[in-house]
Amino acid sequence: MTHRAENTIKVNVCASKIWKVLEDFSSVEKFATTIKSSPIVNDISTGLGAKRLCTFNDGSSLVEEIIEFNEGQGYKMVLSEFSLPLKNMYAQMSVKEIDENSCEISMSSDFVVKGGPLGWVMGRLIMKPVMKGVFKKVMSGLAYHSVTGELIGEKLPINEAMNKIVIN
Repeated sequence: MTHRAENTIKVNVCASKIWKVLEDFSSVEKFATTIKSSPIVNDISTGLGAKRLCTFNDGSSLVEEIIEFNEGQGYKMVLSEFSLPLKNMYAQMSVKEIDENSCEISMSSDFVVKGGPLGWVMGRLIMKPVMKGVFKKVMSGLAYHSVTGELIGEKLPINEAMNKIVIN
């Protein structure tokens, strides 16, 4: 059975700044606290068919490939080559303008956990809430990096600038 995890934040950043970073598909390590590197692994660096290898700080990795692409709005990815106890996983990232100075950033994931009924329970009670928290950190890092150009590293900055950027 498929689980869906999703989260949305509002930020005081124009949508075009967020999109500029999102569109650079190999840049996720610049704003995601858990990702060490994310090089492109095929000949397509952005848009439909772009594929990156995300290596996490703990040494694990997975491949993300864009399977739907909406210029200026977002994309959907299929994840593969992971060590997670999953049958399959899809993820989406999008940005929606609120006004010229603010936008909503959304992340979601649809996934099926291996292991039958026990896997379903694990997905529902553990993986889904953890993913929602990870999504908030990724989106907050994206907003902060979009404004400051600073690399996020392994921890989100806790400062006045972050509090002014992320609305909720």
